[in-house]
Amino acid sequence: KNWDGSGGSNGALDHYKETGGIYPLVVKLGTVCADEESIDCYSYAPDEDGPVRIPGLAALLARRGINAASMRKVEKSTAELEVELNASYAFDAITEAGADLVPASGPGHRGLVNLGNSCYVNSILQLLCSGAVGHVADRYGGAALTADVAAEDAPDDLLVQTAKVTRALLDGAPPETGDAAVPGTIAPRMFRDLVGRGHADFRTGRMQDAAQYVQHLWERLDAAEAAEGDAPPSSAAFTFRTEERRVCAADGKVQYAAGPRENLWSLRLPVEAAAEETDQEVKRRKQEEAPTEEKKRVPRVALKDCVDAWAAAHVVDGRRWDHLGTVSPSSVSTKFANFPSYLLVQTQRYELGPDWTPVKIEAEVDVPSTIDLEGLRASGPADGEELVPEEQEDVAMPDAAAAPASPADDPLVAQLMDMGFGRNGCIRAVAATGGGDAAAATTWIFEHSTDEDFNDPLPAAAPATAGPAAAGVDEAVVSSLTESLGMFTADQVRAALVINGGAGDRAADWLFSHMDDLDGAVAAAAPAPAPPPAPETSHPPDDGPGQYTLVGLVSHIGKNTSSGHYVCHLRRPSPDGGAERWVIYNDEKVAVSEAPPVLHAYLYLFRRADVAVAGAGRPE
Repeated sequence: KNWDGSGGSNGALDHYKETGGIYPLVVKLGTVCADEESIDCYSYAPDEDGPVRIPGLAALLARRGINAASMRKVEKSTAELEVELNASYAFDAITEAGADLVPASGPGHRGLVNLGNSCYVNSILQLLCSGAVGHVADRYGGAALTADVAAEDAPDDLLVQTAKVTRALLDGAPPETGDAAVPGTIAPRMFRDLVGRGHADFRTGRMQDAAQYVQHLWERLDAAEAAEGDAPPSSAAFTFRTEERRVCAADGKVQYAAGPRENLWSLRLPVEAAAEETDQEVKRRKQEEAPTEEKKRVPRVALKDCVDAWAAAHVVDGRRWDHLGTVSPSSVSTKFANFPSYLLVQTQRYELGPDWTPVKIEAEVDVPSTIDLEGLRASGPADGEELVPEEQEDVAMPDAAAAPASPADDPLVAQLMDMGFGRNGCIRAVAATGGGDAAAATTWIFEHSTDEDFNDPLPAAAPATAGPAAAGVDEAVVSSLTESLGMFTADQVRAALVINGGAGDRAADWLFSHMDDLDGAVAAAAPAPAPPPAPETSHPPDDGPGQYTLVGLVSHIGKNTSSGHYVCHLRRPSPDGGAERWVIYNDEKVAVSEAPPVLHAYLYLFRRADVAVAGAGRPE
């Protein structure tokens, strides 16, 4: 069966279970053909549980009387069916399956075509560009950004492509171009290709994490907007900073430190704090369930518990305090330095399983329609607090008198290796996290253990004269490819690695496919130099009262963020000027929502109380 309940009868899975799990491999006969790569194979084995490639498949089929060379493919593979399912998917639990939803149309109610695993792009575009965020609508909804741009420059101009999509979403008239199969929809092909260009994941046709995508989009937009003038970037409406309060356990002195700029508030789900069912609730649930029905209780966590867990003080061991000249634990708590116009909240619904793959946390999050975060506003030093001398800076150290000269010399490397990790991977983790924090280094290892270069030696620091194109490229990979290919210079190989995100196999393919004019291709594909970062004080932070209203949701259906389906819900003004209503945006389908899945969302968009409600249409 498909993940929405449609599809087959689960015959193969039932057979696997009934025979004691000794026959896990399944081949979809309708996909058998001469091309073994296109034959759909699946394994139900617990350590695989997904599509697989079976070596020597043609020979195995021949032993069972099936001549693959003489057959042709007559059915779609499960991967192809999933793409089709995303495009024609009728609403399920999150998309309000079974409800008699009323289609919505007009300004701010336009669907986006699923281009194949692009629902994560569509959901973020609807969240930001369909009118719910007034700052984006005001900036990109008019005609100014597209007025003086030559047609040949438009495909490579991110501001133009963003303005095209935003104007199309805010305009209620049918688009000049779109999907003929779904009239009135928009196909954001150029936008998707441009935003994903040069990125190892977003340039592919695979499903990606919507939270990572929105952060990548802000980075690209910030760079493009900075080149156009000194106006605050669009992301400023989402940007906040935090303030850490560190209390030295040895003498009680306090130090305050400003956190980095962020545009996504990520909250852990404290499932251990989930409310227990009362006796009355248990009795009512059992009465509602069928006698033979077995239901696993899904824990419910209040958003307040998530916020409290984020703000709670925690102990950091091994912090070196220069004013003491020794190491002492510290108690660290975090608060907001400013409250932006819009707050995008990510609930960490995915954790690393025993095999280091993301696993979804089955939990409901009780999110109220309004929240008050004013109690989390940072106020700086309080009266009577004794502060750490300003000229002294503390350094987190693992019981050492001074920082090691090289990550390889850090004692934390040996500590991580005792956990079973390889030496090179441990050195990379220590280098990436700055050393001294075992928890941060362990988390980095879990997140990057599947990287191609995870177990490769850490490359030597690039010389000061190295060009920007070489940044982030593993010189060991450059040397290996240059030697193995034998027909390209180190500079050409290095440029190919930069263009292909450091992936050696893709870099080799790129080099061979551009041999006719390799130097010209390198020059054309090389990214433009990034604009210098704006000074920290160039724009005052967006700040206001800490009261917010929930106005948007992005929900995910699936076992992990690299598969499944994304759907967006927004609170939008009624066309007749009435109160705001919830609207569901499921790719091409746009309808008035009856029951937005607040309990199950992955991303939550909050609007500050003093920010005006954006209109439905685009500005003139």
